[in-house]
Amino acid sequence: MRFLRRSTTDTAAEEPEAAEAVDVAGKAYTPSKGKATPKRREAEAKRRGPVAPPPTTMREAMKRNKELRKANPQSKDERRAAAKARREAMMRGDDKALLPRDRGPVKAYVRDLVDSRRNLLGLFMPLAIVVFLALLVPLPQVQSYITLLCTAMLLVMAIEGFVNGRKIAKLVREKFPKETTNGRSIGWYAFVRASQIRRLRMPKPRLKPGDPIPN
Repeated sequence: MRFLRRSTTDTAAEEPEAAEAVDVAGKAYTPSKGKATPKRREAEAKRRGPVAPPPTTMREAMKRNKELRKANPQSKDERRAAAKARREAMMRGDDKALLPRDRGPVKAYVRDLVDSRRNLLGLFMPLAIVVFLALLVPLPQVQSYITLLCTAMLLVMAIEGFVNGRKIAKLVREKFPKETTNGRSIGWYAFVRASQIRRLRMPKPRLKPGDPIPN
């Protein structure tokens, strides 16, 4: 009977749709995930977890090294060699090995300014030893004289450190006009550097007193 048979027109209309369905199924089609595939570096960083910020003080650096030694046990010789290499790099002034407070061309320039001058602040530590020894002298009159002398020298050192800090901060602004510098921070950094004995300064001084500052 005719009404039970499908017409040729209907069959022809459905043929393109069927062909298209077969076409899609025949290809190696991968449905979208809805987000980009993470890169290998990002995936590895995610597995390792967040990166710890660099240490800001020597005590924090020592604590970090102690934790790393526990996590990655090495032989004593390897640890000594690594510590020696790090210390030598710090003494040379290698920017990567320095603490964040000592990094950058601005801090290197401040160190050169301080190291190229003779400062009374360099006598701060020897003066502290003299004060300690004066306390051991059983003569009150000698103690009073030494205390008065040391107090006067400390006052002169403080004035010298304040004046030098302002001068150095001004020179830094002139040398690095594009850098955002804090005058108090630069002055304090110069004060601490000048108060240390030259042989104990770290990084090691590149200039001797009287040497010109390199451009």
